[in-house]
Amino acid sequence: MLQFILLDFHWSQLLQPQFYIEHGGLWLMLFVVFAETGLFAGFFLPGDSLLFVAGIYNSELVLRYFPFIQNEYAQLLLLWLLISAAGIIGNTVGYWFGRKVGPAMYGWKENILFKKKHLEQAHDFYEKHGVGFIVFARFLPIVRTFAPIVAGIVAMDKKKFSYYNIVGCLAWVLSMLVAGHFLQKWILNQFHFDLKSHLEIIVIGIVVITTAPVIIKMAMGKKKD
Repeated sequence: MLQFILLDFHWSQLLQPQFYIEHGGLWLMLFVVFAETGLFAGFFLPGDSLLFVAGIYNSELVLRYFPFIQNEYAQLLLLWLLISAAGIIGNTVGYWFGRKVGPAMYGWKENILFKKKHLEQAHDFYEKHGVGFIVFARFLPIVRTFAPIVAGIVAMDKKKFSYYNIVGCLAWVLSMLVAGHFLQKWILNQFHFDLKSHLEIIVIGIVVITTAPVIIKMAMGKKKD
């Protein structure tokens, strides 16, 4: 089985949430959420789309390891708690990594890619908007990977970070799981249209929706400059 997967593997599959669900199931999905929410190397992994698809495949994900949990709401609750835990731990690891490397960064030699003024600007930003940003960043691809790391680098208050890390993760995971599960259920009942057969379109739609605010913000910033 493993040999078949390796022979049939293409790197683009790493961007497809169904790849992790079909070949790794619940535990691989939890690791992806952990990595995508706090490790530098995880910024390219699917986040929103993975949770949305997990809401669609809630029964398959849960029943494989917990066959006694038959109720759909109990399945969603279990997924919510497990995935949230993975995301909270991921952000915490990112934060502590930032705390470890942060002090040393102030002694780095400046170059084209690194300026000390950027650290100062980041520090001021987190002092003013850090609390809300930690929650908001959960809903932005790539940003949610680096937000906790930067929070650690600029030494954001630990208690504030921990509290809003938990609040943001619980809200993010719940909204994505519920949206995926009940949209699939409603469309299937009303139009007899199974989203499982058209996941590519769903994933593209989620990517466009979640990245649009960032692109618009960047475009507006360039016009002002």
